[in-house]
Order: sequence, then structure tokens, then C-alpha cells
Amino acid sequence: MRLTTAQALVRFLANQWTERDGAERRLIAGCLGIFGHGNVAGIGQALAEQGAGTGGALPYYPARNEQAMVHTAVGFARTRDRLSTLACTTSIGPGATNMVTGAALATINRLPVLLLPGDVFATRAAGTLLQELEDPRSPDVSVNDTLRPVSRFFARIDRPEQLPAALLAAMRVLTDPAETGAVTLALPQDVQAEAFDWPEELFTRRVWHVARPVPEPAALDRALEMLRRSRRPLVVAGGGVKYSGACETLAAFAARHGVPVAETQAGKGALPHDHPCAVGAIGHTGTAAANTLAREADLVIGVGTRYTDFTTASRSLFGRAAFLNVNVTAFDAAKHSGETLVADAREALGALWPDGWRAEADWTDRAASLAAGWRAETDRIYGGAELTQPVLLGVLNEIAADGVVVNAAGSMPGDLHKLWRAADPGNYHVEYGYSCMGYEIAGGLGVKLAAPEREVFVLVGDGSYLMMAQEIVTAVQEGVKLVVVLVDNRGFASIGNLSEAVGAHRLGTAHRTRGPAGELDGPYLPVDLAANAASLGADVLRATDRESLREALVKAREADRTTVVYVETVPGPAPDTTAWWDVPVAEVSRDPVTRAARERYEDAKRDQRPYL
Repeated sequence: MRLTTAQALVRFLANQWTERDGAERRLIAGCLGIFGHGNVAGIGQALAEQGAGTGGALPYYPARNEQAMVHTAVGFARTRDRLSTLACTTSIGPGATNMVTGAALATINRLPVLLLPGDVFATRAAGTLLQELEDPRSPDVSVNDTLRPVSRFFARIDRPEQLPAALLAAMRVLTDPAETGAVTLALPQDVQAEAFDWPEELFTRRVWHVARPVPEPAALDRALEMLRRSRRPLVVAGGGVKYSGACETLAAFAARHGVPVAETQAGKGALPHDHPCAVGAIGHTGTAAANTLAREADLVIGVGTRYTDFTTASRSLFGRAAFLNVNVTAFDAAKHSGETLVADAREALGALWPDGWRAEADWTDRAASLAAGWRAETDRIYGGAELTQPVLLGVLNEIAADGVVVNAAGSMPGDLHKLWRAADPGNYHVEYGYSCMGYEIAGGLGVKLAAPEREVFVLVGDGSYLMMAQEIVTAVQEGVKLVVVLVDNRGFASIGNLSEAVGAHRLGTAHRTRGPAGELDGPYLPVDLAANAASLGADVLRATDRESLREALVKAREADRTTVVYVETVPGPAPDTTAWWDVPVAEVSRDPVTRAARERYEDAKRDQRPYL
């Protein structure tokens, strides 16, 4: 079959499927794209020729920012439990390099996305056309090489003949739970438009089986022996529990053996918030209940977690506990010198059932008591009269209990992790692996595309909104309904609090003009974010207090198009997590605040473990 390279690529992608537990899904469910000279005559032409309608095999979705469209693909892939994703195409140059942040986010979070940047002419007959990076060391280097370190697989297609092998390798990585992340196929613009006689079998329907690796018997025996010796076990549930569909198995394991379950950011919702064994969030943004148990546990059973710095409170949280790590990725399973069980979370938990073994009754009862105390504290915080950020979360938690809350970066992920009451695994979607400002609206668009039956509530602060709000336009264009809760606290509240704590006195964290002395202490900026959202095509509702917020959220939920609920919050703390985070403080300073912070820092570092 004679087609251009780009036409062959599009036809191939439309015929790729995944299968797990007998259910099949399209692997590449659509293509997001912004066109320039590097891809318009290749992939652009191929998409136009096959049709861009959403009912087609490979629908095209427009985007407004290249980084944002990768976030949209990530939100889609996470919602589909990594079994389906979107492709993203850009021109060579700034369009391609704009995807680096999104690619890093995908790879760090182990989420599959396919990146298709245009590239410079393979023949080198023409120049690099507007994006003239010239590396004197090598003529085959282009700006796309910036994507290599943040991609799990990278290939440059310099000849049409190279495409089939690269495509098969790319699909293998996208569908491998242990290896997945950003996959980049760099496509020189002349090669995209070049015709070739392709074998028909390249375009046949191909189903990629997503495996469930089972535990190795000897490793399972060692893990069971660790459980039998444990009296005070604690499960740390990560995102792998949700991606493998292991939530029900985890709930049964915890109930049978009396084991409390704490949750990472990615794992939140693995158990319903009211499950008898649920003790809430763990780590620097965790609950006092989970963190107290972490310090006292004799065995930490990490299931599908990669133990981020926040989860371990910079390796200061887990006392002298031993570790049993269940993970489909050997690299993560081997962390903290633990016993490793390299397997699918659902398969491993189903095998970890020692006859007659339970945690000590006092331990199970203590976990339940601590969790009840935290629930009471959450009730108190949620019930505040002033419209603080935690109070806002309480109102939203009520309205969005059966929807999806989407957030990333800043102070809100910490408050959400501690306070949000997740009713099911899909209710909580917070990107904190890369803590990327600007993810929220674009990621929410991907969530809604992947789960159109659920109401999606995007929670975004003013700082993050100002970085990347333009995908509201795409949501309006596509008729994809989002509820965007835009929280204005006039600056970067999270880093402002941290700045104050380490002696940097909130420098550059408030949206203020310069005062008479040239300092950033003048009036707040006269920026109307609600008017900005309206200018992008969204309906806008303003809320000024608790009751008007509830009314606005109900109205926005009932609306049939994207609606922004704009609200200004007042300062108000969430409860302390009792867990540390390693942020170095200046060792010498004339500032007494900094000197005091350094003393606290040195004292806290004494609890860090090397995990040797």
C-alpha cells in the first residue's frame, strides 16, 4: 500500500488496541495537535485526509499550548488506568520543546503518552527553517534531543523503512506497566511527506496484552514470612493499586488481617474514606493518624508506590520499620532495602494471605481510634465560618462527592491530600509527582474526555491559572463541560508559606506592584481573573461566602457548558501533618528568623534514615 510516512503512521495508530482481563480498548484514542511548517504537510495532511471527526478511528482535537496538550493526554491516560492514551503532534522548534515539561510529568508519573514532534530535514538539503539550532559537534542534533532524557523511548525516523520497527517498539513501551511513560517519535518533515510501499500487515488490527505479572514463589514465601512476624503492619497504597484495579483486593486484605491502610497522593481513593481500615493520607501532606502509625509500625507494606520524598517525609517518617515492597517495577520494589515482590498489585495482594495471621488487636484498634480523631478534626476544619481554602474544600467535597476533583501544585494538593474524602478510586485526581503548575485545566480536559459520564471539578489557584488557562478555549470549542473552581488568594500561597518559614520573607510570592522604595510591597495587582475566564468563552459565577459558593457549585454542576466559579479565599490553616520535609535553610545569616529556621532544620535532619 503506497502511502506517505505520516499517512502510514496515522493508519497504524488507529488500529492499536490494549487488552486486560478480557476487555479491549483503543490504545491511541485520539490525537491532539498544533500545526506548523514541521508537521502540517505530513501529520496534518494525514489527519485531514482520514477525517478529524470525533467519531473516527483517530479523532483530532485542537490545543492551544503544547505543554498543555501533553497534560491533557496524561489526564486521559491516568483516568483510563494507563490502558489508553492520546497522541500529541507539534512542529519542530518551540512547539516541540514546549512538550518537554509535559513529557517529564508523564514519565515521572509512569503514564503513557505518545509525542510526535516534527523534525529538521533528514536530507539536510534545506536548512532548519526558523528553528536553526546548529550544533557544531554533530549535524544530526536538533531541539528534539531535549526530549531524550524525559522519554522512556525515543526514535528519530530518518527513513520510511525505519517506521515499522520504531512503531512496534513504541507500542511495547506504552503498554508495559513497568516501563511506560513518554514515548517520542521525532519525524523529519521531509520524511513525513515521503511516499513508500508499506506491507499490508502493518495496518492490521493489533491487540497488546497488558500483563499481570505474578509473584515469584520464593519471593512470595519470604514476603509471607515477614507478614507472619509482624505485629504492627501498615500498608502504604500508591497509584499502582488503582492502575491495576486492586482496590477491592486491598480492601479485603486489610479487613481480613486488621491492617491499617495509608494512601499516597496517587493512591488516594484506593480505599473509600470511610473504610474501617482507612487511616488517610501519609507523608508530609498526610494525616496525623497515618503519620503516627508510620512512626510506630514494625512493617511497612508498600503497594504500588515509588516512595516519593513527600511520602517518606524526606526519609524521616518510618522509624525503624522493615519494608515489604510490592511493585510491578523492580526499580521501585527495591527501594529502602526492603524485601521485594515484583508483581502486579492485584495478583500480589491476592497471594499475601497467611492463614491465621492478623495484626495485633491493640494495633488495629489504635488505628481506628486515630482515624476517627482525624475525621473529627476534618469535620471541625470543614465547618469553619470564614471562607478559607479548607472550608472551600469542604463545600466542594460535598458537591463533588460522585465527581472527579482535579488539582496540581501549590498549597491545595497538601490540603486535599489531608482533608478530601474520596468515595471511589476515580474521585481524586491530583498531579503531585511533578508538582506542575498549569496542569489543572488541561489535565481536567483529558479526564473529561476519558470519563464523559462524570462531572469534572478543576480546582486551580490564581498563580497556576495565570500560567496556563487557555485550554478553556479547547473545552468550549469541543463542547467538553468542566466546572473550574478558580481560587484567588493573590499570589503563590504555598511557596509564600515556605518562603516565610526558611527566612526568605515571602519574596516574589504576592501579586503586588512595587512600592515607593522599589520593593514588591505596593497595592495588589488590578487583575480580574473572572473577566479573563469569560473572555475565553466560559460562563462565570462569582462566590463571596460559604453559601454563595455552594449555590454557584450546584448551578455550575447543573450547567451544560464549561463554567468557572471564581472565589476569593481568606488565609486559614489546615491541620498540621506532624511530618517534615527537607528544604535546606541558609547555614549562615544575619536574619534571626533564618537562624532559628536553621536550628529547627538541623534538629529535624537527625531523624532521616539512609535506608542502607
